[in-house]
Amino acid sequence: MRSDTLKVPGATLYYEVRGDGPVLLLLPGSGGDAAVFDPIADTLAEHFTVVTLDPRGYSRSVLDSAEPVDQQVEVQRDDAYRLLETLTPAGEDAYVFGGSGGAVVALDLLAHHPERLRLVIAHEPPCFAVLPDAAAHKAFVDEVYTLFRTEGVAAAGARFLEGIGATMKPMPDPADLPPRTAEMIPRLHANAALMMAHELRAITSYLPDEPALAAHIDRLVLAAGLETRGHLPHRPAVTLADRLNIPLIEFPGGHSGFTDAPSEFAGQLLELLLAARAR
Repeated sequence: MRSDTLKVPGATLYYEVRGDGPVLLLLPGSGGDAAVFDPIADTLAEHFTVVTLDPRGYSRSVLDSAEPVDQQVEVQRDDAYRLLETLTPAGEDAYVFGGSGGAVVALDLLAHHPERLRLVIAHEPPCFAVLPDAAAHKAFVDEVYTLFRTEGVAAAGARFLEGIGATMKPMPDPADLPPRTAEMIPRLHANAALMMAHELRAITSYLPDEPALAAHIDRLVLAAGLETRGHLPHRPAVTLADRLNIPLIEFPGGHSGFTDAPSEFAGQLLELLLAARAR
């Protein structure tokens, strides 16, 4: 694995590269960073050049401004596009997997830059605004944000996890983890407050460009976790798949299936990627 940085408007992005073959960009969920994909990255790197990054303002990707700024989906999309343009050889398509907030960015990337993409897999995008009861979920997110401002990130995080169905597993004790993973945990804790303050409301209120996606459904997989069926993290993917008239693909585990069941998750992800590559 090698790491590098890329200067983009307003920030310097930190990213990591493994393997060889077509470029596969893995986009983490809101507040995540490149290391969250460690459980599956080496397996994928046997077939692809796997690229992971810290989104701007999180972990090792530094903003030009001294103060944090609100994270906009279109800005993160442009960051991902610039990274693909930098790392993908001319004339070759790239592949993208996004989980949670990263899935929202992946959808926006496909809507605006389909010519660069062979396949986009969006796993449980939390775009609650697509749901028929969107107003109730906006009120819930506003409640979480207010709780964050008044009582702090721990109280807000607990309320958010409860509100989405308590399907996410708790963060592990760093003492029980490999050194690289243990080093990631404090970064994620620091990112959590930034995510609550500057990204949660934008990500959950995002409305995908459904006509643009409908024009490229041959390049799109909407996915969700088996363990989140019936819960809020699962529902936007179901709704979007139904509107676009494409099947929903269920993966092992829950909202963070690539850490819940990494071997099984990576195997299913590879099947989809290699099938698209063969086409």
